[in-house]
Amino acid sequence: MTAGARAINCLIIDQQGWLEGVARRPSPNHNQRPAQAEVSLLVIHNISLPPGQFGGTSICDFFTNCLDVSAHPYFREIADLRVSAHLLIERGGELVQFVSFDDRAWHAGQSCFAGVENCNDFSIGIELEGTDDTAYTEQQYQTLTDITRLLMARYPAISKRHIVGHSDIAPGRKTDPGQGFDWPRYLNTLEC
Repeated sequence: MTAGARAINCLIIDQQGWLEGVARRPSPNHNQRPAQAEVSLLVIHNISLPPGQFGGTSICDFFTNCLDVSAHPYFREIADLRVSAHLLIERGGELVQFVSFDDRAWHAGQSCFAGVENCNDFSIGIELEGTDDTAYTEQQYQTLTDITRLLMARYPAISKRHIVGHSDIAPGRKTDPGQGFDWPRYLNTLEC
């Protein structure tokens, strides 16, 4: 277990829905959940910026509307998008939080789970730094497992059946986290 993974085990979610001791880059791309919305879904995504490249600050800059569009041609294509996630898990397992878990991050877009549309209303979005066809790292799986357990304790309506990929709630539109994500490995760790 890495030092970063050990630190995750000590984390708590404060009363405002933020992880204590984790890097925060508050995103303007969020709003309040509907009054009766219960957090009951965890959505796993992937992202790399530029596509297929890891490291740097581009993902954080994108989620906080600070992306330098002159830094890469692809950035001009996404310059007007206003999106966010609650958390990013970088390749080394490090965490960055953008939105309080109690607020609605703009991560799912047009989506539906169990017949209910607008998954942003009742879900938490976690981005893994990666691509559909690149294997995720041991550190990412460990951090994701630890964070998932923490979220399941805080939001009991999130069960293993309520953990999905972006592709599951937006089929035909999204493909992440992709074939590079080992679902059995991840879900089996939640039983321990």
